[in-house]
Amino acid sequence: MSRLPNADMPRQPALSLVLSLLLAASAQAQGLSATEQRILEQVKAWQPEAIGLLERSARINSGTFNLAGVRATGEVFRKELEALGFKTVWIDMPRDMGRAGHLVANRMGKQGKRLLLLGHLDTVFEPDAPAPLWERENATTARGQGVADMKGGNVVAIAALRALHRAGALENTTITVVFTGDEEEAGHPREVSRRDMIELAKLSDVALSFEGAVTGPDGQPMATVGRRATAFFDLDVKGRQGHSQGVFGPAGYGAVYEAARILDGFRQQVVEPGLTFNPGVILGGTDVTLDEANAKGTAAGKTNVVANTVTVRGDLRYLDYAQRDRAHARMREIVAQSLPGAGATIAFRDSYPPMAVTPGNLKLLDLYSQASLDAGLGAVGAVPATMRGAGDIQFVAPLIDSLDGLGASGGAAHSPNERIDLTSLERSAIRAALLMYRLTR
Repeated sequence: MSRLPNADMPRQPALSLVLSLLLAASAQAQGLSATEQRILEQVKAWQPEAIGLLERSARINSGTFNLAGVRATGEVFRKELEALGFKTVWIDMPRDMGRAGHLVANRMGKQGKRLLLLGHLDTVFEPDAPAPLWERENATTARGQGVADMKGGNVVAIAALRALHRAGALENTTITVVFTGDEEEAGHPREVSRRDMIELAKLSDVALSFEGAVTGPDGQPMATVGRRATAFFDLDVKGRQGHSQGVFGPAGYGAVYEAARILDGFRQQVVEPGLTFNPGVILGGTDVTLDEANAKGTAAGKTNVVANTVTVRGDLRYLDYAQRDRAHARMREIVAQSLPGAGATIAFRDSYPPMAVTPGNLKLLDLYSQASLDAGLGAVGAVPATMRGAGDIQFVAPLIDSLDGLGASGGAAHSPNERIDLTSLERSAIRAALLMYRLTR
């Protein structure tokens, strides 16, 4: 059992001195200014209301195709932003696009970096989804539709902005908030559905996205500095139809063997770290139809007939455009090496651009991590780009420095068991508020 030094000192003064020294050391280690300390306190004080805001937004079904629900969710957050001095507007999408539109909020100033904050209002859960809208499990967790992806992230953004507002730190800043209504399935054409976001990025210096936070295996918080692009490949194979007894002979190998050769060639020869390609739909036979809009189709044939058609639709993900171009070239070479009696064509379609890992993004991560350290919340690491799917930030990352994953922590996203760690709302809002404060000074 250890003893305090100077054990002859009266017990109470000795303890008071030790506590004073510990508190002074803690304050020095945190390195927060008086204003930053007020920001932190405001985040903490508002946590019951933050959870209430999350519940109100989660109790509205806002599946991407529930346009009224998406707008109603946007109205919840619009009121919060207007109370903080933001001017808001709802941007409608063309009717034939089948998307609700986007909530945009802005306040103008002349101080520091111009910030673009990103979130989304829609979820993957349509009105008939077998998932609870909101269900409190215990004091620290809740289940619900989109609670982690990403209504929780929207609440983190609001909580951070509110804390800045209450601390008088929003004055003379330029901050634009874009909560899209179709992130889970962006409307086509992308040139229309993401046009306004891209134009607003051109008027900004930094983009911060509040998609769900990631925790490393050791419990370390992590943020996103890079995401792979998402794209598609369309492989269409033709073969010479004939009697199955003649396969491998003068009539050739048919469409199915040719498709198998090509896909296995991709697997073995188009190999790079961070590059993946997945043939998600394949139909083969003598009579093939594909419903492109719904990613399904029909195929018919007979075992004693060499198939004449194979249709493949696949997913392609890459780290940057140079990697994409290398993959395209090699895949085209493999397709061109046709088996006798068969041939194929391949086409590529881009979807979400890559969020490359840039020096600017890494600097943002350093600032974010330092803010977390100063608040006593630990260092923040980087999520490997291969661990994240597509996100709205990819449309603006080619234009400005960007950081993602500033939202709440949770699990089982996109499933009936999607849940959120309610305690993460406070931690994430503190980190985000301090980062925004420092960027706008």
